Amino acid sequence: MGSTSDLEVMSAAFAVLDQFGVEYEKKVISAHRAPALLAEWAGTARERGIDVIVAGAGGAAHLPGVTAAYTTIPVIGVPICGKAFGGMDALLSMVQMPSGIPVATVAVNGAKNAALLALSILSVRDKGIEAKLADFRRKQTEAIEKTEI
Repeated sequence: MGSTSDLEVMSAAFAVLDQFGVEYEKKVISAHRAPALLAEWAGTARERGIDVIVAGAGGAAHLPGVTAAYTTIPVIGVPICGKAFGGMDALLSMVQMPSGIPVATVAVNGAKNAALLALSILSVRDKGIEAKLADFRRKQTEAIEKTEI
């Protein structure tokens, strides 16, 4: 997260990862206020066993893009709605990454979907996560099928 003010939104991602039993790191690192710390953290992520990074930020929202610049690990950006522009500033900052440094971007405040996308990426090599994800989707479908108006 870019700051502690992003914690409320990003908590949805933590809840999903907890539900699936996936270990993760939670960090607050500002791309603007602590660029050297971000470079070191992102640059050593693979060595620490990290396979996917979910980075949430509002405003200028450079955290996902700068993170992606320092690693080849997939980065998923969560644009967070700030006080101005309804989160569109953050969304546009993330989806307009320059060619060669991609950031997968979810909806504004879409931390839950970011975690689910991260799980989908992890499921390519982890059959346990693949099975849990399939079960999660099956339960979603069953809930819809049971819905009565």
